[in-house]
Amino acid sequence: MLKEFKKFIMTGNVIDLAVAVILAGAVSLVVKGFVTYIMMPIIGHFSGGIDFSDMKIILDDAVLAADGTIATPENAIMYGEWINTIINLIIVGFVLFMIVKAYNKTKKPVEAAPEAPKGPSDNELLMEIRDLLKK
Repeated sequence: MLKEFKKFIMTGNVIDLAVAVILAGAVSLVVKGFVTYIMMPIIGHFSGGIDFSDMKIILDDAVLAADGTIATPENAIMYGEWINTIINLIIVGFVLFMIVKAYNKTKKPVEAAPEAPKGPSDNELLMEIRDLLKK
């Protein structure tokens, strides 16, 4: 069983998948940083200084205790975070589109296989057989 597991792990597909998962995690961090630290400030600037992550609908206000600590935290719908997530999705989708497009340009077009020389059709063969039988 251990030998079979070793054979399975050492196949190219499993190693390729592992590399892809690790690379996807790294790319995810880079894209998230790009969106958070570069794109969102730009979008906030052009939208009048709005920080989407602060946008929310408060359902229940926070309740403070007598000593000033928060007894019950605020209950709110954080739709601004959801907007950030949608913007992140759009940017990630665009980046992936650009990567696939660049990859497809590097691939050589597959040349059509040379056609085998055409032989006689079935009808022609049957006609030849008929003519030979007539002789």
